[in-house]
Amino acid sequence: MIFGFGRRNKPVDDDDEDEDEDERDYVLFQGALNGETPDLAANAKLVQAGLLETKRLVTDAMDRRAEMIRIEPKGKVAQVAFYIDGIPYPASRLPGPLAMAITQMVKLLSGLDTRERTKPQSGGVRTEFSEKKYLMKVDSAPVQGGGERLIVRIQDQSKVLEKPDDVGFSEDLKSKIREYTSHKNGLLLAAGPPNSGVTTVSVAIVRSVDAYMYSIYSLGDLGGRELAHVTPFETKAGDSLSQTIERAKRKEADVCFVDPIRDAQAAKDAVDSADKCSIIAEFPAADAADAVAKLCKLVGNHELVAERLKLVCSQKFIRVLCEKCKQAYRPNPKLLAKVGLPPETKVLYRPPRFDEDDEEEDGEERKVCKRCAGLGYYGRTAMFEVIDATEGMKKVIKQGGDLQAIRHQARQDKMQSFQSDGLRLVLEGKTSLEELQRAFRS
Repeated sequence: MIFGFGRRNKPVDDDDEDEDEDERDYVLFQGALNGETPDLAANAKLVQAGLLETKRLVTDAMDRRAEMIRIEPKGKVAQVAFYIDGIPYPASRLPGPLAMAITQMVKLLSGLDTRERTKPQSGGVRTEFSEKKYLMKVDSAPVQGGGERLIVRIQDQSKVLEKPDDVGFSEDLKSKIREYTSHKNGLLLAAGPPNSGVTTVSVAIVRSVDAYMYSIYSLGDLGGRELAHVTPFETKAGDSLSQTIERAKRKEADVCFVDPIRDAQAAKDAVDSADKCSIIAEFPAADAADAVAKLCKLVGNHELVAERLKLVCSQKFIRVLCEKCKQAYRPNPKLLAKVGLPPETKVLYRPPRFDEDDEEEDGEERKVCKRCAGLGYYGRTAMFEVIDATEGMKKVIKQGGDLQAIRHQARQDKMQSFQSDGLRLVLEGKTSLEELQRAFRS
């Protein structure tokens, strides 16, 4: 069901500001993801108090390209923040009752229980804005002192990242994935904390496989994505991961995408089965090195992990410079040497730099870039840390998989690190040294 709350009703007076407000298109809420139909009539008071303000807030967020809205109660008021390209920006301060009305309205539209305010809830709602489809993933949770924290994650369905190039895989990384999966065995992991984009990276690994040469089966949740040349495989209740992979292998599976590996049994099943086909999965960890160390502990058999583990990829997202307003500059040779860039580098890029009082040559004030709204960045890409199965790394794993030893061996083997991949993006003009420093500080 579509709730056509797309425009504000025209006001009686003709004040210019109200006319501008009247002409504004608001977000359309088009139904909860769980299929629940919100009973607007039974919640008439809430609709009156919160619907229009909810539309305004969500519309403002989408106008500003925000991928997340956070409403945090702070005593008698609530602080609203918009996250744009991963950076939080203060949006407004709302009176407590209004923040509560918006929170409950979002929960109602998402098919959640508005009466339940003492336990976390998760849901979502389909939306449309400016002729684009969005998904709003909603999480509410009680906070100390009363009230609820509301987090709304906004996904532009026209910008679903799943291809290796979309995510930012280098040609070298794509080649490694194709090489390892061509052997039709071994374990390949996408490692990262929850909600860090690790699912997107695991799907990009799947998309890096040569689907014309090898048979790919999905035994896990692809997050609603439908991937061409990837065959969904029905699991049986009560079957272990090993049994499911064995059945897929009888269907001539060369590569199997499985659900995230979160416990010792799943880790052992994945490693045990990795001699039958290539297995791709998510793995919760701080980074690639941490994933190798944790996998060793979960499985226990270090010899087997060293033999079966082929590649671990971890990501860290950074902002991309706005193509319309980024500034070129000639870097100082000492700076190049300090950060490890080639001495022959002639030009780098950064966000526009000028004081607020700066004027153009004709005396007019500088205009803020309309594309990025003066932020200097537009969108994000990922830099990757990669650990693969060199002979040196296998030896470290067999000796116990100590975290620091893994990191040291990765440096010795000159494996792709966040730093080296970040500098690649700087050299390509996609991001700035300042953004790289910010990402590492955070």
